[in-house]
Amino acid sequence: LRVIGSSIEEQTEVTLGNIEKILKDAGAELSDIVQSTVHLSDLTNFSSYDKVYARIMPPPHPVRTTVGSVLAPGVLIEIN
Repeated sequence: LRVIGSSIEEQTEVTLGNIEKILKDAGAELSDIVQSTVHLSDLTNFSSYDKVYARIMPPPHPVRTTVGSVLAPGVLIEIN
């Protein structure tokens, strides 16, 4: 496991960038997402993560569930 970024902002940008690349390879884009589940290792990071998410995800934003989860060491966010 290779973790890129040490802050929730950095990891959110990297994670959404990875999702965008996967979607592009499949002929889709971020605006095609209708639902996501976000796992945060620390729910006190919600506000910081939410600002990055709102900046990157095009409106209308998909339905989203955000939960606190035990993630691998150093991993602050996971998005399904």
